[in-house]
Amino acid sequence: MPKSTQYQSRESDENGVIDWSDEENQIWSELYERQIPLVKERACQEYLDGLDLLKLNEKAIPQLPDINKVLMEKTGWQTAEVPALINFGEFFRLLANKQFPVATFIRTREEFDYLQEPDIFHEVFGHCPLLTNPAFAHFTHTYGKLGLAASKEDRVYLARLYWFTVEFGLVRAKDELKIYGGGILSSPGETIYALDSDTPLRNPLTVIDALRTPYRIDIMQPLYYILPEFDHLFELAEMDIMALVEKAKSLGLFSPLFPPKEKKAS
Repeated sequence: MPKSTQYQSRESDENGVIDWSDEENQIWSELYERQIPLVKERACQEYLDGLDLLKLNEKAIPQLPDINKVLMEKTGWQTAEVPALINFGEFFRLLANKQFPVATFIRTREEFDYLQEPDIFHEVFGHCPLLTNPAFAHFTHTYGKLGLAASKEDRVYLARLYWFTVEFGLVRAKDELKIYGGGILSSPGETIYALDSDTPLRNPLTVIDALRTPYRIDIMQPLYYILPEFDHLFELAEMDIMALVEKAKSLGLFSPLFPPKEKKAS
């Protein structure tokens, strides 16, 4: 997670409504228009079903109260307005309370293709559709409760599991690979790369392997893990994940599949 950000989240009024500018709405509209045809071919059906349920505005940034009505009805979840960056403790606290953090800012044109901070397009378009799904909602809630009770060291291991499932997960759907990770689904480049490129590895998901796999947030992923089926998230949630964290700590991390990040000259 970056330590600082140029972005400032917008505050809503007493009804939870944000007065987005014409330019902000235009950026949302262009991002949406670019991404929709890609995800319709490559996203898992559970995501597409959620997209239909949310009925996101194509021309303007959706208002969170409208999303909350659908999420509450389907899985008991809500969104929560947050600043551009929050710490691990607050992140886990929100998930443990079935509140999904949404930073209320949208990227600038200078970072139209990629930004490290999760903006409202990433959170709403990438993640919220699947929060209508019971398996995804249950796994995310369980993950939040585990993280809230975990030590600082253990949270770093848990972050890897989240990265390779909720953010960058693939799933087998019949005989095809599909995408369910929100980090992929909100990125046009990675949506194509994750399924169509010969470059990355695609391995079956085991929790212990995901916990031991280093990652970088600022590159195309060299490795994706594949769920055997979407409802396997229910089984993951019922595993003794913290025991697996202890085992991962004793085994140590795998060697990174990427070069170290270059340090900026001071």
